[in-house]
Amino acid sequence: MNSLSDPAADRIVLDAIEAALVHEPADTRIAIAYSGGLDSTVLLDAAVRVAGAARCVAFHIHHGLSPNADRWLAHGEEQAAALGVSFAAHHVDVRRDAGIGIEAAAREARYRGLDALCDSEHVRRLWLAQHADDQAETVLLQLLRGAGLAGLAAMAPEHRPAGASATRVRPFLHLLRAQLEDYARGRALRWIDDESNADTRFARNALRHHVLPQLAVHFPGFRDALARTAAHAGTAQRLVDELARIDMEAVANGDNAHALSRAALLQLDDERALNLLRYWMRTLGLPAASTARLTDALRQLRDARDDHGLRVDHAGQTLRSYRDQIYWEAGDSSDAADETALTERPVSELTWRGEAVWRLPVWRGTFVFAEAEGAAGDPAASDPAAGDAAAGHPAPRRTAPGDKTAIPAALLMNKPLFARARSGGERMRCDAHGPSRTLKNLFQERGVPSWKRDVPLLYVGDLLLYVPLLGVNLAALDALHANAAGHAADANNPKNTKPAPRASEEGAAAAASADRSIRIDWREDLLIA
Repeated sequence: MNSLSDPAADRIVLDAIEAALVHEPADTRIAIAYSGGLDSTVLLDAAVRVAGAARCVAFHIHHGLSPNADRWLAHGEEQAAALGVSFAAHHVDVRRDAGIGIEAAAREARYRGLDALCDSEHVRRLWLAQHADDQAETVLLQLLRGAGLAGLAAMAPEHRPAGASATRVRPFLHLLRAQLEDYARGRALRWIDDESNADTRFARNALRHHVLPQLAVHFPGFRDALARTAAHAGTAQRLVDELARIDMEAVANGDNAHALSRAALLQLDDERALNLLRYWMRTLGLPAASTARLTDALRQLRDARDDHGLRVDHAGQTLRSYRDQIYWEAGDSSDAADETALTERPVSELTWRGEAVWRLPVWRGTFVFAEAEGAAGDPAASDPAAGDAAAGHPAPRRTAPGDKTAIPAALLMNKPLFARARSGGERMRCDAHGPSRTLKNLFQERGVPSWKRDVPLLYVGDLLLYVPLLGVNLAALDALHANAAGHAADANNPKNTKPAPRASEEGAAAAASADRSIRIDWREDLLIA
């Protein structure tokens, strides 16, 4: 141990780490949110000493807000390597036009980045270095902003936000920053200083440098008092959330997990309706909105005479209403996405070899290819040509009778798939015995809002195969079956003197897919930062 080390300071910090580990299984991996500053440097060092380097991984978020950001990233990677700890970094873009201030926007971006790293590294415990001074600052800021219970509850020692896969743990929440400083000096640790922490134009920094020192003189126990306030507010908030959860079960739209029934919401009195809106927004991962903004949203919901009369913008999102559904959409969504207002996007291409997902960043979503339950039906039962071919080179099997959503995987294997924007006039057939119809008519019939119709169309070659929110184009599916049957018949024609193709990895993959069928789904990114 370093000769400068203070045993008392050392023990206080290590005890906090041991207390956080006491209920963790011995093989649990721990992610440390590591900015390179003093607090996170102490957390990483102490966690390695107690839990071991093999169990720890350091996560660094590169905001790009400081000219020193690249240097901080290099410092973090260097220090993690010195401790023998795995290191991962994530670059985020902080929206300056999100309407919530640069501090809040940076915080939201940081947590999204940390959650993304937890997902990619399969980590379920994220440790954060916030301490008692941070808690006191947060409670004071929320009080000065007139925040409600959720704001006053501030930071919990352990919490997993809605939509996050990792639980956030704060082992130092009962420790003072001065105690972390003593530990860092005793261990001769190296850390970086963010120059923005000295800028008192930011409200938190003004409290830290000008207000808290005076409170410490006149009210020495203010940190403990504010921590108790946060705890009381947290208890009350849990009860209020339980009421909101009950209301949400009654108000949620059964066909859309992310939508509410406008009529059911407006049956609640204003206080319960506002409480439900706050709770709903938290479940979606949206930052809290002011009471004034929520009150205006509720007023518009009550007063708007048509769906297009509602427009509430918040944190890059827009509250929309359509056919008694209300939901949040990305703020740059257009008011219409039909033939009169189509968005051009570059064509994306994939040669499908059994991928489970096809991520399309330009569309802010993902095509998912999931194996359907049960094998596809026998082609001989419904396709004589396929049955005749079965003795030699069988055609891909059809899906089970009546299944209009599953597609034989062999029909897609090694085929070029294209994701294209709508250009207007596209048609598809959703009914086995019905005619083809325009996408615009089908969207209208199914009650799809105009601003949700700007979706990627999935083609296999030149055939429109799948349209999000509408499903599989049965005309394209029939064409693929006919094409496959024709190839199989040619392969079994005695007059065909062409040599049989040699076995290959692609051929083996196609053979393996002969009895599989898949369903295609389109999943939008829930929130766009």
